[in-house]
Amino acid sequence: MPIDKLLLTAEEAAESLGVGRSTVYDLMRLGHLSSVKIGRARRIPVAALRRFARQLAGEDQA
Repeated sequence: MPIDKLLLTAEEAAESLGVGRSTVYDLMRLGHLSSVKIGRARRIPVAALRRFARQLAGEDQA
């Protein structure tokens, strides 16, 4: 049984959001998108990506 990914690369997160990889890095740098560091690699938790998308949806409704 396959295990769903819990952490995404910047490329995977960018694809999910429909933005470029550099935009994902900017969002992380500005503190809008949470990430974790594993060794030298940065990963974005799927939960953080969903939370960010919900926040964006909330801003559209306001």
